[in-house]
Amino acid sequence: MQPIDRRSFLRSIPGALLVAAAQPAPADLLPNRPKVPGTLSLGARRRTKGAGPSEQVLHWPVARTAIIICDMWDTHTCAMSAQRVALMAPRMNQVVSAARSLGVMIIHSPSDTMKYYEGTPWRERMRNAPKAASPFPIIARCPRVPEEERDFPIDDSAGGCDDPVVKSFEGPPYPWTREHPAIDIVGFDGVSESGQEIYNFCKQEGIDKIVLMGVHTNICILNRGFGARQMTRLGFEVVLARDLTDAMYDPRTRPFVSHARGTELVIEHIETMWCPSILSEDLTRVVPGSADPAPGHKLGSAAKS
Repeated sequence: MQPIDRRSFLRSIPGALLVAAAQPAPADLLPNRPKVPGTLSLGARRRTKGAGPSEQVLHWPVARTAIIICDMWDTHTCAMSAQRVALMAPRMNQVVSAARSLGVMIIHSPSDTMKYYEGTPWRERMRNAPKAASPFPIIARCPRVPEEERDFPIDDSAGGCDDPVVKSFEGPPYPWTREHPAIDIVGFDGVSESGQEIYNFCKQEGIDKIVLMGVHTNICILNRGFGARQMTRLGFEVVLARDLTDAMYDPRTRPFVSHARGTELVIEHIETMWCPSILSEDLTRVVPGSADPAPGHKLGSAAKS
């Protein structure tokens, strides 16, 4: 038997976990995340048309907050986009890991890849939530409204790929197969690409506050069934983590600015029309003292039989 080095062993763990979880678990064996005290303090930036940005502090209980990671795939038809996702994924994992440890719910939404997660507890957890009544039918994609289309800050009509070599691709199936492996899926996390499933789960768990992060800012972050347009319309409080997102924008198209500035313009559009944005660092800590046990709680009492 050939010896295996530490790096190769660690690389094999996520796949091994998925194999071990291949059989669906009964609903009563899939506990959901415990609801714990703790309050996030989020510096939220908003805009109004014709005016500069304004900021306010949002105080969100961790028990009522979920992070949705949008379409952080393992590859892409645009090589430049895939490279930026690969650079973003380790930092995103650090933020998400810290938020998870505080009690925030983590929902992974790598669209078109649900077959990869079939039968895992993370996938079944989302599917098991009973259907919740919604104020209107929840659709898979929410297109731009006419006013938004007219005033959209970048031209992404050709797809937005900024690589000089664009791969010709007809899908589905798509080249992406899973979420980027640098992002951990563990513990009480959930996996879903369905706006209806995510809505059901949030209603079941008393979650009414959503942080969106991932790609792409001008497309899926806005358009998906769990994206900013639909979740805002459904009555959720939504924010975008502006330092953990990226747009599909080609500087060879209007308004002929750098890719980084193109992404910023889309973020500013979202801040004006749909929801505030925050910096992800705010998700890594709670207000001091807010996570302490309630008065009168006896430490260790839950462990005694």
